[in-house]
Amino acid sequence: MKKVILNADVRKEVGKSKVKDLRRNDLIPAVMYRDGKEVINLKIKTRDLFDALHTTAGGNVLIALKIKDDKKSKERTCIIKEVQRHPVKEDIIHVDLSEISLTEAIKVKVPIHSHGEPEGVVKDGGVLDHPLWEVEVECLPTAIPEKITVEVDAMKIGDTIFVKDLKIPSGVKVLNDPELTVLSVVPPAKEEVAEEVPGEEAAEPEVISKGKKEEEEIPEGEGGKSAKKEAPPAKEEKK
Repeated sequence: MKKVILNADVRKEVGKSKVKDLRRNDLIPAVMYRDGKEVINLKIKTRDLFDALHTTAGGNVLIALKIKDDKKSKERTCIIKEVQRHPVKEDIIHVDLSEISLTEAIKVKVPIHSHGEPEGVVKDGGVLDHPLWEVEVECLPTAIPEKITVEVDAMKIGDTIFVKDLKIPSGVKVLNDPELTVLSVVPPAKEEVAEEVPGEEAAEPEVISKGKKEEEEIPEGEGGKSAKKEAPPAKEEKK
């Protein structure tokens, strides 16, 4: 993997207010670690860091870090350890770099990409499920794959690809459980329809009248007119 040159300056500014001033001047505060221990505080131009992170290697890019006035070395080989972003704007606000040796194996996470359209999706309306998006690998820094591609065209409904089925480059060791599911084609979701019982009608709500005395209709009297009988008034209770 080709290294990307990244220039940096030693950072003397510490504290929230001074770090904010750096960001206002398009500089990103950074820290370089070696063997898990903090070594140097740095500041990097925002544009330079953006370019370094947006290569085909993504977050696993190998960086040739050049620190101004670095008496120990003209160039340090590093990888991105962590990138901190603003919770709302998503701008980079801090970055951690880890100095590495090109002759010692390291552990990194590599993204998994699916390529093509599964037969079970195109012909049978299935759904491609992708529960595992990256795997952890161990290898030399120069052997880190940019991504692991999985061809899915021939997958039918019910087919599954496990970690053990991935095509891994020589010299790269996968650390995940080999039985973990990476991709699978599942049947389309069925719509649930309420069953109706034949001959059964929905019950009508009972209507209850309020505020009027109950009236009883009596048979037609003389003159062919119907008459109505009003319910007798309640008797007064003697004191």
